[in-house]
Amino acid sequence: MRILVTNDDGIHAPGLEVCEKIARELSAEVWIVAPENDQSGVAHSLSLNDPLRLREVGERRFAVKGTPTDCVIMGVRHLMKDAPDLVLSGVNRGRNAAEDVTYSGTVAGAMEGTVLGIPSFALSQAYMSANRHKPHWDTALRFAPDIIRRVLKNGIPRDVLVNVNFPDCAPDTVAGIAIATQGKRDAELLRIEPRHDGRGNPYYWIAFARGASVGTAHGTDLNALSENRIAITPLRLDLTDEPFMTKLAEIFG
Repeated sequence: MRILVTNDDGIHAPGLEVCEKIARELSAEVWIVAPENDQSGVAHSLSLNDPLRLREVGERRFAVKGTPTDCVIMGVRHLMKDAPDLVLSGVNRGRNAAEDVTYSGTVAGAMEGTVLGIPSFALSQAYMSANRHKPHWDTALRFAPDIIRRVLKNGIPRDVLVNVNFPDCAPDTVAGIAIATQGKRDAELLRIEPRHDGRGNPYYWIAFARGASVGTAHGTDLNALSENRIAITPLRLDLTDEPFMTKLAEIFG
């Protein structure tokens, strides 16, 4: 089995090393193609107005000056002689649950693999910097290989990717696995933070709202993570809302 590994935190991210270790538990042929720099929040974007710069870091290990989507295309369409049998994207430093999946470059890496017809997983390790500890990378490392094997054994439907979020806890305190829906937060998580440079000119950061409440409805990825369970969520490429499509057909029929 040939595995292509990518991420959105960049070629030097600790989570990429974790993902490589996960991949090597599954296969001897592992290719790493990851962004040169941090690409968090770029979603499923392509570099259409800038050239892609490719740098060989080591054997079957490359850095691309581009997005996670660019990296998967580069790996599949250019670097690898034979298409990979599996794409692993991650392990992300921080969860990709609820609305995060629409922003996430990690999810996008797996999404592009799915677009190309390759079974794909997005892997994320939940982490709260306020807790003043490093991410529990050992949690993802312990549980991911078995999860991936079990899912692959039964098969993934075409045009579906598997989003896996590991809880912010040590491996021995993981409370189990939850097959969860994509959740929704109770409040707006992002805000604009205005600042001024040394010359007094204004500039702005998109920042996370402090104290924003988080929805933990039963059966969602957010709920599973709050209970120290691993959240596994299948995501479809087809975003069509069929019930409303039917309603629109009645309106315009």
